[in-house]
Formats: sequence, structure tokens, C-alpha cells
Amino acid sequence: MSGPNGMLYGGDEIGALVFDPGHHSLRVGYAQEDTPKADIPAVIGVGPSTHIPDAEEKVPDGNITQSGAKTGNELRHYIDVTEIHVPRPGMEIQTYMKDGQVDNWDLFEKMLDYCYAKVIRSPSEHHPALFTEAVWTSRPAREKLAELLFEKYQAPAFFLVKNAVLAAFANGKSTALVLDAGASQTSAVPVIDGYAIVSAAVRSPLGGDHLVAQAKNMLNNLHIQMLPIYSIQSKEVIRERERAKYTLKNLPAGLTQSWQQYMLKKQYEDFCHCVAQVSESPYDERTVASVPGVHYEFPGGYHQDFGPERFKLTECLFEQNLGAPHLVCSAAAACDADARPALWGAVVACGGVANLGGWLERVGRELASRAPSSHRLKTHAAPSPPERRFAAWLGGSILASIGSFQQMWISSQEYDEGGKGQLERKCP
Repeated sequence: MSGPNGMLYGGDEIGALVFDPGHHSLRVGYAQEDTPKADIPAVIGVGPSTHIPDAEEKVPDGNITQSGAKTGNELRHYIDVTEIHVPRPGMEIQTYMKDGQVDNWDLFEKMLDYCYAKVIRSPSEHHPALFTEAVWTSRPAREKLAELLFEKYQAPAFFLVKNAVLAAFANGKSTALVLDAGASQTSAVPVIDGYAIVSAAVRSPLGGDHLVAQAKNMLNNLHIQMLPIYSIQSKEVIRERERAKYTLKNLPAGLTQSWQQYMLKKQYEDFCHCVAQVSESPYDERTVASVPGVHYEFPGGYHQDFGPERFKLTECLFEQNLGAPHLVCSAAAACDADARPALWGAVVACGGVANLGGWLERVGRELASRAPSSHRLKTHAAPSPPERRFAAWLGGSILASIGSFQQMWISSQEYDEGGKGQLERKCP
């Protein structure tokens, strides 16, 4: 299919873009590539503009998007880690995601502006854009996105695909039961012949953020203080479990609560990433006591080994009626009986939480005990952590570069003629 100026989408000449917005971060990059070009935190710093550069002045690093034409009380938007992680008085941290879909469109536009200007560095009207979406994304949100891409960004073509379908593609499947364990929730979505069965999709609020909250409780109960890394000027070397000796930085006054909480959360995420481990069977202190502990040093210099408690921490992800194994069983049971053998034979795990040590093995073991004896259970997950985290993006990258997909794009011409109705027709 060729565009208005005779360009072929998805050919070697023109790069289709793949956007994968999630609660933790937004992944963006060119189709046909095997990793996203950028993985940007899904939050934006909004703060008073302390200094407006003149036209001749260079903005350092250029990661700042200027908004509004009023002088004096303008707001600035800070995007990406190099900008967000700087302590700035009055900068609030806000997210544009809510319940798996874009909620704050003004902020999301700022993010897209940044993606085109600083990541892609190419005009938006040159690139077809493929977006991933959650299975339960509402119709108004889908239409708003199409309107934004065609009317503001003048995209030559646009397409929307359910992220579960793309995760299945990334794992080489067109029929699969996709278990996606993300930051804000875990979901199980049956995909049959490349179509997500929306009526059978189930989800629970147990995700990476829930694990982070549990880690915070655990460390508070152990009376271990988590200091944010930005507040430490220097620290001394101490013996294990000794009181930390550190010097604090002089920080600017007026740092907002939302920014401090966000930076602390990053620290707890790092702790979970380094320490948390899932035991093969439900937590039993005697069994896990024999496993060697893991050493962790906190930003202030305090350090110690973590043993059984690192296994106890992850049990919150396997609560009886909310855990991943239960979701898979519910989603499979909600499908037609003749589709179930194929779904049980291709359970695909993806998402950031799927990278927790032992998580996949535990899910597999629990499913084996619950799966109907007449079906053969097979669980799949990409071998490397980035492939699990970026599964939906990778699926989009594969899809947008397939020759037979090229006639499926909604072109700007079709949008002008048929309006938002094209979405329901071409992107079910």
C-alpha cells in the first residue's frame, strides 16, 4: 500500500514506528529492529519554569519541552531520566497512565512530542505509527489516539494492536494464552489465530508496584532505613549490619512530595530487582533456609545478607484468587472447550515481573497441578530479560515489517474519508 506521496509503508525506504505505552515506561523505536530505541519512564516532571532561555540561548541537553506562550508563570515539562532525576524545587511527578490506558492526554502529547523530537529526530508525518493497547482500552481512548496521530502529528498511516496479540507474535505464536505480569497489574488474555478474546481476559492488581509496596513494608519492619540516593553526599565503609555512616547533601528547598516518593520508589525497585526471589513451591521457611542469602548494600552504606525473607517477599504475587496461575485457569475456562487444548499448550509469559528469579518455574509448577489432565501444558517465555519486558514492542516490530501487513494500515486518506469508524473496522 502506498502513501499519498507514493511511499511504501514498511518497505526499506520508510521506517514505521512502534509505540508501546505501559505503566512503568513507554517503549518506542523503529519496526524491524530487535530492541526499542528508547525506554522512557511513564512519568513527567511538571514544574515552574525558573529561567526562560532567550531564542539565542541553547537549552542544555534539550530534554525540556516548553509549553504555553504566557510569560511569568509558565510550566515546564521534564521528560526522561536525565531530566526527572534532577532535584528541582516545585517539580511535581505526574503520570499519564491509569488502569492500563492513557488517561491524561495533555501529558501524553508532551511525551509524544519528546519521542519525535529527541528519540526519533524525524518529522512525524514521515512515519506510519503502530501503537499497542491493553485489551480493555475503551473506545473513546482508542478514537482519541487515532485523532491525535492523524490530526496533530499528521501520521501517514496508523494501526492499533492488542499487546497480548503482539506478545504472542514475539514468541512465534498466533494462538496462545498470554500471561502479562506488568507494573500495575497482571493479566491473562487468550489469543486465538491472532485475535484477543476480550470476553475471556482476566486481570488482577498484583504487579511490580505491589511487590515494591511489600518490600517497603518489609524493610520498615526490619527497621532498615531506605535513603534516596540523591540525598547522599558521601558514605563510609562499614562492617555488615553496622550503623550507616554518611553525609547528607544540601538539597534545594521546596522538593515536592511526589518527586521524593518517585525517587524512593526507584530505590525499592532496585532492591526487589537484586534481592527478591520466588521459591519453587509455596513459602516454607525450612526449605528456603538452605538457599544461600543475597548481599545488598543500601544507598547510605548499610549492608547485610537477606535469606528466607527474600522468598517470603514474593509470596504476595501468588495469592489464592489473584495470582498468575489462577488468572491463567480462569481465562482458559472462559474460552470454548475446543480452543482450550491449544491455549494450555502455549502459555506465554511476559512483562517485567516475569524476570523475577524463579517466577516462571513457580507459575509452571502451579499450572501443572491445576491444568486439566487431558491437556498438555507448555509454558513459554523469551530467554532474555529484555525480550520478556519488551515482548509487546517486539511483536509490533515484527508485525509492522511483514509484507502482508502493509495493506492493513489505516492510511490518512482512509481516515479522512471514513473517520474514526475505520478503527472498529480495521483494528478489532
